[in-house]
Amino acid sequence: MRDWRTDPTFAMCRALVDGADLASFAGGVFDVRAVVAGIQSRTQRGLLLDAVPWGNFPHGEDAREAVHLLHTGDKPARNAVDMLGGLCANDSRAAAALAVPFLIPIATDAHHSHRAAALGVLAGPARARHFGVASRDELLLHRTDPRRHAPDDYDDYGVEVTGYPAGWSVAAARAAINAATPLLLPLLNDFDPIIRIGAAYALATAADPDHTVRTALATRFATEHDAMVRAALLLAAAEITRAHTQPPAVWWFRERWQDGSEAPEVRLAAAIGWLCLTDEPAPEDLHQTLDTFATDERAHAMDALPWMNAAAGSGETGLRRSIRCMLHPEQPEPWDAPWASLP
Repeated sequence: MRDWRTDPTFAMCRALVDGADLASFAGGVFDVRAVVAGIQSRTQRGLLLDAVPWGNFPHGEDAREAVHLLHTGDKPARNAVDMLGGLCANDSRAAAALAVPFLIPIATDAHHSHRAAALGVLAGPARARHFGVASRDELLLHRTDPRRHAPDDYDDYGVEVTGYPAGWSVAAARAAINAATPLLLPLLNDFDPIIRIGAAYALATAADPDHTVRTALATRFATEHDAMVRAALLLAAAEITRAHTQPPAVWWFRERWQDGSEAPEVRLAAAIGWLCLTDEPAPEDLHQTLDTFATDERAHAMDALPWMNAAAGSGETGLRRSIRCMLHPEQPEPWDAPWASLP
């Protein structure tokens, strides 16, 4: 195993630990935002893996190998997905962010055998510390502290486990997704529901000053028949609305979870979205909706939604954990009370 203290990929992280000024690295070869911008500027000439300084970033060679496996499409994608997903889950997403510009062409290629796998992991680095997060304040946010930061303020996200500035990784990934929004939007109408769910998850991290993405999500929702995709569209719309919440949007979500004609998965997603968009106490009919429809079977099925999958933890499904954290925040995490179930 390589020693991080002598590994050249940790040069910037070591310098920061030793007191170097983060600003001195801005725009340079260790700034993943600058590197991603450089990749984007060369997209018309083709993306060359070996032209990217993967070795300047912690676990960069692992990310490069994952992209290579997905690009060639001649081997199962599971190892590549686990590798990139693991970097994000372990709070080491700089190299995963560097992979995003390479994943987008794969995800948007209707004929690529690994497009669903690439789409499923490309939005992970655009969400800071989202694994295991299930509270009203943070579930549908891709920032660490919603009360302190503007939507595009990445200066104080803290550091990743490697010591790399987390905000730079998030900014780089989101910039790549922003630039690719015109390519990702058509995927909302793809024939494959897995692709439609993945597209909603990725687009939810895009900057949306002119409401193009929110309009597209609402338009697709109006014609979508698959209940799980409808639930994904609601969660994506709630996430992208968090930055500029308005009463009409909050009321629209309330109407969705109160609508008896909607599928249970849709009503549950709408209830979660409403809870994340308002500080209002949960009304009795919302409690009834969750109690009625949040069965164990449905909770396991809804882990197919990436938001719920990421929120899961300690043996709880994402839906169950979200409901507990949102409606009963005073309850301890399961691992905080290991003997609670014993006589």
